[in-house]
Amino acid sequence: MAEFYVRYEYWFAASQLILAMVGMGATLTARDFHDVILKPLAISVGTAIQLIAVPLAAFLFLRLLGIHEGLAIGFALIAAIPGGTVSNIFTFFGRGDAALSISITTVTTVACLVTTPLILFLLINQYLPADFSMPRLQIMKEIGLTLLLPLAAGMLFLNLFPRSAPTLSKWSIRGSLIGIFAIVVGSAMAGRLNLAAFGFDNVILVAAFTLFLLAVGFLIPWLFGLSRSGATAIELEVVVRNINLGVLIKASIFPAAAAETAQLGNTVLLTLLLYGAIMLLLSAALIFVYRHTSAAPR
Repeated sequence: MAEFYVRYEYWFAASQLILAMVGMGATLTARDFHDVILKPLAISVGTAIQLIAVPLAAFLFLRLLGIHEGLAIGFALIAAIPGGTVSNIFTFFGRGDAALSISITTVTTVACLVTTPLILFLLINQYLPADFSMPRLQIMKEIGLTLLLPLAAGMLFLNLFPRSAPTLSKWSIRGSLIGIFAIVVGSAMAGRLNLAAFGFDNVILVAAFTLFLLAVGFLIPWLFGLSRSGATAIELEVVVRNINLGVLIKASIFPAAAAETAQLGNTVLLTLLLYGAIMLLLSAALIFVYRHTSAAPR
């Protein structure tokens, strides 16, 4: 089983991402993009935070703490990828502006075709092996084929078969979760999720980076005076990243079968998965707080 996973890691990663994006697309209509026109400030602030402030925060975090190699690449990947579909669901549960969350997710997902390889190049080029070159065109191609194309296919399905779209979305997202579970199990069986080798200090750094992004997502909307619901949407959008895409990019540039970069890839993968676990716990806490504060009498 472990050897099978190592051999086909890329396709595990690609399949779960495609399913996630089909599931997201099957929930989107043209009405979801009205916020781009109706709420230009909130959309602009949310998009700018995702594409500029988050990568800048990652750059400062890496430089100030002297983080390097696998952990630095993992943080750069987290900063370079857009928010995921889960952020939209969490925003709804946290009584934030769900329509705004969906709009920001969609805009940054489309933009990441260009921004993700660019941010990765700027942030981590110095941490890569001397004989390694960032495959920017390959990353753009994979984003197009596994992110944007499935997203468009899901939207087309919703337009053609609106009654069946909720079922497609539900089972696609469930399939994506099964794919992530298979990646975790396969990596563990292959001995690639070794927390002892990763180090407790690095676990603390991943948690600190998550809180750092949370602070960025909280402070900037507050400085712009956005509404509580809009600020909640942006905050969760910043914290809840599309880890599915991060896992795919990691599998593409550091394949498990490549012995020369296997250890580096293991560190990157564990960084991504740890961030994913911490962001879910942190998001659950935020949802609890925001639901109770919004329900409190004024």
